[in-house]
Amino acid sequence: MRYLVTGGAGFIGSHITEELLRRGNSVIVLDDLSSGKEDNLGHLTGNLELVKGSICDTDVVGSTCRGADYVLHLAARTSVPRSVLEPIQTNQVNIDGTLNVLIAARDAKVKRVVFAASSSAYGETAELPKRESMEPSPISPYGVTKLVGELYAQVCGRVYGLENVSLRFFNVFGPRQDPTSQYSGVLSRFITALLSGNQPVIFGDGEQSRDFTYVENVVDACLRACEAPGASGKVFNVGTGTRFSLNETLRLLGKISGKNAKAKYDPPRSGDIRDSQADITLAKKILGYQPGVQFEEGLRRTWEWYATAQK
Repeated sequence: MRYLVTGGAGFIGSHITEELLRRGNSVIVLDDLSSGKEDNLGHLTGNLELVKGSICDTDVVGSTCRGADYVLHLAARTSVPRSVLEPIQTNQVNIDGTLNVLIAARDAKVKRVVFAASSSAYGETAELPKRESMEPSPISPYGVTKLVGELYAQVCGRVYGLENVSLRFFNVFGPRQDPTSQYSGVLSRFITALLSGNQPVIFGDGEQSRDFTYVENVVDACLRACEAPGASGKVFNVGTGTRFSLNETLRLLGKISGKNAKAKYDPPRSGDIRDSQADITLAKKILGYQPGVQFEEGLRRTWEWYATAQK
């Protein structure tokens, strides 16, 4: 099979690309390398082509879609705080770019598009766990753009017959997540702070909780979503069904690392959600998804990867 992975040089995309190649598939990665890195793909072997370009470029998107059986669309501006500061740019990439991918996939007659949606679509609703049937209520420009991507995918299914699946990721973490940006995932920032002898920063009181999802689970869900019968046109949560507060998480990291994991507390950030937890019943039922790596094991693997990479 031939797959197009947009954003395939990024954190999650490179893990998907790696697994696709391991299974003997052919992969085209489309990435403008604004946040993705060629180094994320450097260790891979197999039938891989990297195309450096933007999903906002209709010609590039069209040419990379041609001949693809499936499209895994992960390219995006992925940060909530960044979207608050730069809403127009976030809109251009995440909405206009996603529509470009969907229309190119339609024209190329791909079998299915899998869209990397986000749990941020739920917003600050108090009810936990989050179920796909809940009314979306995003509280950041990023959340809005990801919800619109889902709606465009579904409309392209209804209007053009383009098979589509949207996966709402919950706080993905793991090896290769970039810790150098202020917009990076919290776990990568915690770990690199501890490794460098600095104090991890928590925005707020640390009692906010997250359904931290190890990247291997997300890869599994994405590849299942490509071919699962009865999945087209639907939205699925991809998480673990559990949640940990940031304070609990730091204590676990202290236990795993043997380091003094004492936080520095800064004011809360605009657009951040207080609590998040996925109901994964639907993904289990239709995709056959089952999170194989639970949080503590994923945290241990991630710590070991960063500790080794720093040497």
